[in-house]
Amino acid sequence: MTLVKAVLSALIVSVSVGCGGTPPGTPSALVSYDIGPAPRATVRDGGTLRLAAGEFRTQWNYWHLGGPNLDAVAVLRTTMPWLFRADATGSVRPNPDYLARVRLARTRPRQVVVYDIDPRARWSDGTPIGYHDFQALWRAARGRNPAYAIAASTGYDRIRSVRRGTGDRQVVVTFARPFGEWPELFSPLYPAKTIGTPDRWDHAWLNRLPVTAGPFRLERIDRTAQTVSLARDPAWWGTRPKLDRIVFRYLARDAMPGALLGGEIDGFDAGPDPAAYARLQRTAGITVRRAAGPDFTQLTFNGAGPILADPDVRRAVAIAIDRPAVARSALHGLPGRAEVMNDHVYVNTQRGYQDNAGGTGAYDPAEAGRLLDQAGWSQAGGVRRKGGRALTLRFVYPESATVSGQSGELIQAMLRRVGVRLLLHPVPDGDLFDRYLVPGAFDLAPFTWHGTPYPISNLESVYARPRGGAVLQNLARVGTARLDRRLAEAVGELDPVRARRAANAADRMIWQEMHSLPLYQRPQIVPVRSSLANWGAFGLSDPVWTDIGFRK
Repeated sequence: MTLVKAVLSALIVSVSVGCGGTPPGTPSALVSYDIGPAPRATVRDGGTLRLAAGEFRTQWNYWHLGGPNLDAVAVLRTTMPWLFRADATGSVRPNPDYLARVRLARTRPRQVVVYDIDPRARWSDGTPIGYHDFQALWRAARGRNPAYAIAASTGYDRIRSVRRGTGDRQVVVTFARPFGEWPELFSPLYPAKTIGTPDRWDHAWLNRLPVTAGPFRLERIDRTAQTVSLARDPAWWGTRPKLDRIVFRYLARDAMPGALLGGEIDGFDAGPDPAAYARLQRTAGITVRRAAGPDFTQLTFNGAGPILADPDVRRAVAIAIDRPAVARSALHGLPGRAEVMNDHVYVNTQRGYQDNAGGTGAYDPAEAGRLLDQAGWSQAGGVRRKGGRALTLRFVYPESATVSGQSGELIQAMLRRVGVRLLLHPVPDGDLFDRYLVPGAFDLAPFTWHGTPYPISNLESVYARPRGGAVLQNLARVGTARLDRRLAEAVGELDPVRARRAANAADRMIWQEMHSLPLYQRPQIVPVRSSLANWGAFGLSDPVWTDIGFRK
């Protein structure tokens, strides 16, 4: 979640983050990444890497509304084209496996980006990757045709045209409005013939990966065993992968430590689980890799619900929650500092982070009670009431997320003090987004937004007003026209300093609307088999899957 800036001369997109162990912003006890780096010559050829994941997905179209979550992105990064790659500092560069050259050809009177595709790059069915693939993704994702169920249109909705350049392998993208974080677009890329109609958009990638173009190809999706198996693709034109095979096994979060100890998997993201951290860091043959993650855990309010549609009630609930206490509880026993987040855009180890919360983020149960009184919710015994309705809210969280359940119990006690009844509602991990968050069947939900090197471009999909019944990623379903204008300004700004300024101005409005309540920056805790090299806690960097393997 870091700002990018195009640097034409070097064809590098530099992001505004720190490097090493002392990034800008609030000091952190954690380094920026920790992957057990090893030269390729010290990594043995062959072997199967077995990784745990938390949610078995059915829709493998990344850009689809029901598309992959963070766990599934790991599968797609091994099998699909990603045009840029972020390094340990968060700087992104063109991926030479797919791009022979890319340049921001001009910024005035219109922004134009030219992509020259590597002549070796082709889909697994033998079709060359070309301009028509870029064109099909743009037409589907730009948001003009409601028949396409898209997760976000940001960036694509600013493009005026995508056309053929000097040949099928050159793509000329002309923007109608500027877009600062343009390297985020078209990654992952999909074959035009699999996404070119709404029906294909919805169904071609359902329970399958029909075509790939990466160092690994799909071997099998086993819904019974809850595994996705990938094999080295012999047709891959880039650096030969060290691994023969990767198997992603979907497990309940609380089953992952035991699976690693039992030799069933080679690594997993433990999240903020102090019990797993304490248990595994003392185990021979296992290394716990730790980094300051680009992720932050927050509490989303359902602003379309009958109670939380009132922004004053949302504000009251927010300031009735002692966020420092929640952070200390959730992160107790983990490395790093338990500090609350006061910015929806940047985590507190990034340049651009600032405290935008003001009074709306301060713990103040007395003011919460006053706001509820003002909103007509009168104290009646232990629970406030209005028009015969009790002030009862549903706290929905994944059933295997122990930390979320514990945070829920803590928040439940805090809200009880101001007359709000909070019902804790654990749900199956795989149902959280598709059956609860996207349909709006919740009042409060804790989950983690995963950061990328492109924080600003994601703002509109999460915080802009839902339109035409499409919430995109705005699961809170709240927003204003004024905020939309500020978001658009930030997204379209090519100068990084002005972009940061506009993003933080937008964030102050997000706080005023109480769209969601940031809680804490989540450290990345990744236990792995000690022999595993070049994989672990990546921070803002991207895995180089061809270099990952086991030490000789």
